[in-house]
Amino acid sequence: MPLLPLRLSPGTDLRRALEALPGSHGTDSAFVVAGIGSLVQVGLRYADATETTLLAGPLEMLSLSGSLGAAGAHLHVSVSDASGRVFGGHLGLGSTVRTTAEVLLALLPPGTLTREHDAATGFNELVVRSGRGMP
Repeated sequence: MPLLPLRLSPGTDLRRALEALPGSHGTDSAFVVAGIGSLVQVGLRYADATETTLLAGPLEMLSLSGSLGAAGAHLHVSVSDASGRVFGGHLGLGSTVRTTAEVLLALLPPGTLTREHDAATGFNELVVRSGRGMP
């Protein structure tokens, strides 16, 4: 499983950039292993909420993890403000890199990750399929 360390530059929309990255490296499936950095603002969708809340920064990104697949991304982030208060939830659009975002992706074979409706939860949940090898 190839690992891809990268740095995202100031002004980048963190979620959009992460969603686009696997495709530019020959796959559609990856896990975000880790992420740190700083954000101008962050879009968070809290547990059981339907709307994204935009929090203004500056913010420190303490952690970032999740999965990326052709059927969508599932990303969680935690951030702290200048007072040290910590906020976390699903990473939304509009989460803008301030000085840097350092991210480590684990690239998986194409078609490994998808999402399908799960009758038990009512949500589209992760389905892992065996891959055919990396390009």
